[in-house]
Amino acid sequence: MMIRRLEYLTALARERHFARAARACHISQPALSAAIRKLESEFHVPIIRRGNRFLGFTPEGERILRWAYRILAERDALVEDVGAMREGLSGRLRIGSVPTALSVLPLLTGAMSAEQPRVRFSVRSMTSVQIQRGLSQYELDVGVTYLDNEPLTGVRTWELYRERYLLLVGDGFADRGSATWREAAELPLCLLTDDMQNRRILDAVFARAGAKPTPTVETDSITALYAHVRDGPWATVLPQSWLHRFGIPSGMRAVPLVEPEETRAVGLVVHDRDPEPILARAFLDVARRIDVQAAVDRDLPR
Repeated sequence: MMIRRLEYLTALARERHFARAARACHISQPALSAAIRKLESEFHVPIIRRGNRFLGFTPEGERILRWAYRILAERDALVEDVGAMREGLSGRLRIGSVPTALSVLPLLTGAMSAEQPRVRFSVRSMTSVQIQRGLSQYELDVGVTYLDNEPLTGVRTWELYRERYLLLVGDGFADRGSATWREAAELPLCLLTDDMQNRRILDAVFARAGAKPTPTVETDSITALYAHVRDGPWATVLPQSWLHRFGIPSGMRAVPLVEPEETRAVGLVVHDRDPEPILARAFLDVARRIDVQAAVDRDLPR
């Protein structure tokens, strides 16, 4: 019964609302409230800050919640591990990826699916902050994010490739082998929003080049960005991995950016725990056998 009550607690943390949490757990709201009070009685501390509505967790409640995430994750990992011994790998691998790395994921999920056809994948586009939080709260098994820009905590990492930056622009640059960041800043740009780490990286590089772009269009969607660049008057700065899946729109060119030439490491991150969950470990094993760098560099302008 303790496990069930911990599940109710994490549902309340996720929904931030008693009625919604009760619906998510398929129980009545009074039953949910009684289960939380039972936890408080067992631990002899208040867990919830109560008023006319849910107000959050007490400091003791936050500590119990962190343990709840961990206990439930270890329970799930145990079930998967023993199940794999009996029947082979199965279950759902939960992956969170920064948008700029989504294009390389099929290289990994496709290879793992060929080896382990009973494994299912849930792939979500997320910011790097959301990925860190998802791993910390055991809501993700694997993240795909930047490794050497903003700090990561409590994770193990595996580098997949180094991201290089290109200017996707109209034929006005047809005879150019490269463009500078200062030149790019003067163009009408469509860029990702600044809650995305890719945008924060680009802003920092522009600043080091002594430039400050003023994008005309900002979006958190790679699809929307590409559509605007393809059908409108805009240019964009993109990582070379996008060319691997999206290609270069008709009438445009991808020109390497210089002064400075910048790269960033992109890779897998998993929660730092022993033993590693079996699905995450299998995914890392697949990644170690695939040369993702060669795949994303294949389409670089020569």
